[in-house]
Amino acid sequence: MCDGGDIMTYLIAFRKNKGLTRTEMAKKLGISHSYYEKIELGDREPSRNILERVKRTFPSFDMNIFFNEKLHETCNKGN
Repeated sequence: MCDGGDIMTYLIAFRKNKGLTRTEMAKKLGISHSYYEKIELGDREPSRNILERVKRTFPSFDMNIFFNEKLHETCNKGN
């Protein structure tokens, strides 16, 4: 079954749950505010390096959401 979550919505909700602004989140990850903002807006896909930084910085972050979304996109292409 093809099922995936909205990774950008999850990322935004996760950041807000931590009480962080986009600028604060970007700083914690060691990236620019504009780059982080593009990730949240869906204009850029987070690189593996960024995903690793997120997980190191926030061990509770569920990385599976990124992979489930990719599975969902792949399944939809077959329809």
